[in-house]
Amino acid sequence: MNVAPKDKNAWLWIPFLYFTQGIPYILVVTVSVIMYKRLGIGNAEIGLYTSWLYLPWVIKPLWSPLVDINGTKRKWFLAMQLIISLAFLGIGLFLPSNSFFIITLAFFWMAAFASATNDIASDGYYMIGLTQKKQSFFIGLRSTFYRLAMVTGQGLLVIFAGFLENKYGDNTKAWSITMICAAVLMIALTISNFFTAPKFEEPASRSDEKPAGFFEVFATFFRKHQIGVALLFILTYRLGESQLVKMASPFLLDGLEMGGLAYSTEAVGTIYGTVGVIMLSLGGILGGILISRDGLKKWMLPMLLALNLPNALYALLAVTQTTSIYAVVGTVIIEQFGYGFGFAAFMMYLIYVAEGASKTSHYAIATGFMALGMMLPGMLSGYIQEWLGYDGFFIWVVIAALPAFIVLRYLKYPADYGKKTTDSND
Repeated sequence: MNVAPKDKNAWLWIPFLYFTQGIPYILVVTVSVIMYKRLGIGNAEIGLYTSWLYLPWVIKPLWSPLVDINGTKRKWFLAMQLIISLAFLGIGLFLPSNSFFIITLAFFWMAAFASATNDIASDGYYMIGLTQKKQSFFIGLRSTFYRLAMVTGQGLLVIFAGFLENKYGDNTKAWSITMICAAVLMIALTISNFFTAPKFEEPASRSDEKPAGFFEVFATFFRKHQIGVALLFILTYRLGESQLVKMASPFLLDGLEMGGLAYSTEAVGTIYGTVGVIMLSLGGILGGILISRDGLKKWMLPMLLALNLPNALYALLAVTQTTSIYAVVGTVIIEQFGYGFGFAAFMMYLIYVAEGASKTSHYAIATGFMALGMMLPGMLSGYIQEWLGYDGFFIWVVIAALPAFIVLRYLKYPADYGKKTTDSND
């Protein structure tokens, strides 16, 4: 077959590929929360069942070798994107049914597993299709279009659903149409990737990524120095945020009599999906620049603080129950910027943990533990909120950040890790 040279048409296929990667993730883990809330599902059920949807990203290292061994990365991500399209179509078509909650959760599960597999294939394709120099050069472009996908999913699609809610006076019909439109968008993106992604030759084997077999990959990961402390840090870094992210939208949507702020679907979509994502992106960009300039050690504590301190503003909103748009938008701006800023240190530490042989596989394992740290607390978040109320819940979220600061005292890593040097290839 004709094989495309590395770096071919990178400016064309990278935006499409990473925009496509972001759409299903944001719909599965975030938009599903808003949709179920608007369809009358309780917070406990929302927190529990939508947090289970993180599981494919937790366990994706278990089948990542299959993507390496069988077929090409291009065939894998095209197939997964088609499955995601069909899953969203199924959600849209079955929302009007009496058993919509169970049926649509099954389709969300299908989309989640396909999305996690799409991530594996897309990231692998990125490394195969680009030279090492270009991989570094285009890292900002891929991140930008992933963020734009978040704006589209958490912002534009939610705003569209809110518009349809007002137009038809029927939330089920509104969200059914919205999810069908999401399916059409995914099909269009899949077709775009089919035509824009070149056919790169894949190496027959990557012995540097497979030290002595499938199980040895996991064994070498768990033999890393200080791995117990590292995993504890990974699991607790977002202990507060993982709960807040599940209940923030329900808090804004619930009525005043329930302790919420009674905002509309359109308003929540606008606040989180536009202003929120922009600030999230700016925080992440600044965090990356500062770590590149000074190294991880200098910024780890400030970034951990930036991630968690803004959560206290939600507690303030819940206690005062102010509906001021300036207070709400200001809270989201500060919290999302802090989240992006603090997340930069977290991702850099995950890369450090993955250093050595089998870097790709070990990074997948580390991100699996990261997803586990989001899934388990998120499953309990709805029950905690219903028990404590919104005011008590957000106070608890602030307290839940403390374990990460304790573990940080025992964490060891190079002070200048991540600092850009003149001879760096990264």
